[in-house]
Amino acid sequence: MPPRHKNTGIPDPSIVHEEIVMPSTFETIDEAFFQYVDENFNIHTTTRNGFEKVPVLWMTAERSYQIKHNKDLRDKNGSLVLPLLTVERSSIEKDPANKGIFYGNIPPVGDKKGGSVVIARRIKQDKTSNFASADSYRLFGQLNTPYKSNKIVYESVSVPMPVYVTINYAITLRAEYQQQMNELLTPFVTKTGGINYFVFNKDQHSYEAFIQQDFAQENNISSLDEAEKMYQTTINIKVLGHLIGQDVNQDQPKIVVRENRVQVKMPRERVIMGDDPEHDDDAFYRS
Repeated sequence: MPPRHKNTGIPDPSIVHEEIVMPSTFETIDEAFFQYVDENFNIHTTTRNGFEKVPVLWMTAERSYQIKHNKDLRDKNGSLVLPLLTVERSSIEKDPANKGIFYGNIPPVGDKKGGSVVIARRIKQDKTSNFASADSYRLFGQLNTPYKSNKIVYESVSVPMPVYVTINYAITLRAEYQQQMNELLTPFVTKTGGINYFVFNKDQHSYEAFIQQDFAQENNISSLDEAEKMYQTTINIKVLGHLIGQDVNQDQPKIVVRENRVQVKMPRERVIMGDDPEHDDDAFYRS
């Protein structure tokens, strides 16, 4: 959100607004997708207790944590209380054809810091002023003389090259009655309008999602055994995401800050060889 003017309170785009660049990991995409399904779709349905929000559960192996975290999700026999939505990451694909906005590979800088893509740059005011003052004193004999200086120090921020991946999520809708299933399923069909596409965000990263056409139904209502009747529909969603860095396994910094060179000086070591100096100002460095 841009900063606001101190008098009017209206957002002022002329004021520089700095934000922290957060890395994009699998956990970032998973959390962003889960929050979008839970909060933006905001599925409600009719139950025996009235019109209530349907719980959204992330499918993991930690069943003990689920039971302790929310005891209302299961009954006294340990079975899930319906209706319920579950979200699961089913597969990950890295396709070289999916290059995103980068057509070719950008290798990192060959030093200890690394970094491939420059995402921001600004003038380093203090160091640029120091160079300008030094040149002003050398040329005009006084500091801060107005003149055009070519010695500008820039501070650049770079990150590793984003790697684009395709992540498939499976959203499973479970209900006891046909009416409940109809109410659960309708928002996934109609919320995006005439297209099967939506965008979700987290930590200033945007990810694209595509709802697949086939809504697989796995109901057991036609069975004549003694199992509990349940309506179940699986919705597959393909997400185009990107990863930046190697997460906790990265040795180099995730965000690299560098400054450019504005002047190169070579030390004069002719005294060692006994050469006569070419200049009489006793300068040790010469630009």
